[in-house]
Amino acid sequence: MSVIRTRSGLSVAYRPRALAVGAGCALLALAVGVLSIGSGDYPMSPATVLRTLLGGGSPGDAFVVNELRLPRVVTALLVGAALALSGALFQSLVRNPLGSPDVLGFTQGAATGALTVIVVTGGGSLAVAGGAVAGGVATGALIHALAWRGGGHGYRLVLVGIGVAAILTGVNGYLLTRAQLMEAARAVLWLTGSLDGRGWPDVLPLLVGMAVLVPVVLLGFGRALRMLESGDETAYALGVPVARTRLVLLGAAVLLAALAAGAAGPVAFVALTAPQLARRLTRSPGPNLLPSMCLGSALLVSADWVAQRVFSGHQLPVGVVTGVLGGGYLIWLLARERRVGRI
Repeated sequence: MSVIRTRSGLSVAYRPRALAVGAGCALLALAVGVLSIGSGDYPMSPATVLRTLLGGGSPGDAFVVNELRLPRVVTALLVGAALALSGALFQSLVRNPLGSPDVLGFTQGAATGALTVIVVTGGGSLAVAGGAVAGGVATGALIHALAWRGGGHGYRLVLVGIGVAAILTGVNGYLLTRAQLMEAARAVLWLTGSLDGRGWPDVLPLLVGMAVLVPVVLLGFGRALRMLESGDETAYALGVPVARTRLVLLGAAVLLAALAAGAAGPVAFVALTAPQLARRLTRSPGPNLLPSMCLGSALLVSADWVAQRVFSGHQLPVGVVTGVLGGGYLIWLLARERRVGRI
């Protein structure tokens, strides 16, 4: 670990490897984003894309880039970062590599809220996003009430979350059976996780939410989270308000997962894999919040680029690609946990 000290006496500690990994993932995410913007039926070179983004392109290029393709890429970057940060918080709070909104039921809760809006009211994209946030928050409150007695460490929260996820999966299936044909098709596409047709109205709620939540997590509670990983007794001794810190960070993680689901649907496994991969790349035992965010953005924007081009003339929902890759990673992770005697 290295430390930078200013003349005023302020010192900032950082890990050079973690900083390099975060910067590399951020650059990769931006590079793939530029490549994705320039691909399609109206191809553009990366130089043209960059020139257009800086305001120097033709009117036709500006329309294609700024109105048609840029919202989708920005949504992918923000959703990936939000899911990765949410997963990193959950895994750190429960001290369990399986801690993820996918596994713990929060994603299913967001899906229940969104499906209720689609099936019952037939609301638009903003109403669906609102339903997803409401469903995710309600699920978070339920799981907190059932599992958070005495801190909710270890596998108790995971087991309660899996149970709640199973119940909500059944509820979601029932809602699909009650939907009309068009509503059911729309709901299934949303449940898969898709970035098709995303516009600036879909980006705005997530952007506002992250503008509030990310500084709160990183600047307000990042140091306390690192202390919590050493144990509650140690954190208490160092002056950390453990109960309040855990509750605020849990609320932030739930909101991040719900906002991401509202913007792109329940995209699978990014929240599970990004923090684990970031920890392995940085070789750092801490929560690795910033590297996880950058890696999550790189993973999702890359998966979306693959989803658009893996089959000629046909686009896959991005959730299909992340599900295939993340499912394989989950199987490997479970096998590894069993080998070391944790399962």
